[in-house]
Amino acid sequence: MIEENFDFENRIVSPEYSNTEDDTELSLRTKTLDEYVGQEKVKDNLRIYIKAALNRHESLDHVLLYGPPGLGKTTLSSIIAREMGVNLRVTSGPAIEKQGDLVAILTSLNEGDVLFIDEIHRLSRNVEEILYPAMEDFSIDIILGKGPSARSIRLDVPHFTLVGATTRSGQLTAPLRDRFGVLMRLELYTPEELSQIVIRSAGILQIPIDKDGALEIASRSRGTPRIANRLLKRVRDIAEIEFDGAIDEKVAKSALSRFEIDELGLDEFDRKMLTAIINNYGGGPVGLDTLAAALGEEAITIEDVYEPYLMQIGFLARTPRGRCVTKAAYEHLGLDIPNAQQSIF
Repeated sequence: MIEENFDFENRIVSPEYSNTEDDTELSLRTKTLDEYVGQEKVKDNLRIYIKAALNRHESLDHVLLYGPPGLGKTTLSSIIAREMGVNLRVTSGPAIEKQGDLVAILTSLNEGDVLFIDEIHRLSRNVEEILYPAMEDFSIDIILGKGPSARSIRLDVPHFTLVGATTRSGQLTAPLRDRFGVLMRLELYTPEELSQIVIRSAGILQIPIDKDGALEIASRSRGTPRIANRLLKRVRDIAEIEFDGAIDEKVAKSALSRFEIDELGLDEFDRKMLTAIINNYGGGPVGLDTLAAALGEEAITIEDVYEPYLMQIGFLARTPRGRCVTKAAYEHLGLDIPNAQQSIF
């Protein structure tokens, strides 16, 4: 069993935005496509779409950004609005509870504005239905009254650009997905790209850092800029208190070891999850519900938060019979592969 005092919600390597994050994350966000590091294909295509829309004096087509959390979907939405020279309105799927909430947002937009809806896959179906005519015809249908006396009126809304962001594109309904003219997937970053982000963020925060120190932080950031910036701030704390304030490779390694984040970005819970499967279930396969009970964590949290990165780096495999730890994970943990597992690999 995992110790009960493990802080799952505030994992330093969590790609999700934490309630404890301060406003410095906002200051670290890039303002233009030229400043934005990585995602070259996405940037190149966006430049073309934005320039074409500006040349035609039209609003940009609706954009769907999807991919793992922490890769810059919110930042891209603000960049789109800035490049188009319009205002940005930000909300999220769970925040729009009633049709009237969305109607109020849509009717308050100005011509050409960008409406950013984070976690758009979590929109309720009745709210989503208001979006269909708004996205296609820039109008909304409102039902007044009830029963035989009910009547429908159509209101025009300004031409706007909807930018939707989701980590679960498969959960979007087909009618909503089909109404987006631009679909873009954001990929995990390379250590070299993350190193550029760390150096840029360090400059903004006035943190002395060299290339080796930045690369050390970047290589342990799970390919995610949000994690890289979070690690940078925590390493800064160690550097200021126990060193001379500057971050080099030695300081970064010392600090990250204190946080129990290894060279691949695995933290305490990642390792305990892998060792639990190895020690308790012979390396797998083990069912998700069984694993969740053994770890004292909800199955949905394991599936959405912990598994993805372990699968991306090839340490965990899903099979019809359950989860299995791979040979690479055994080697990383310095464990011998049992004879019974040899044939699997």
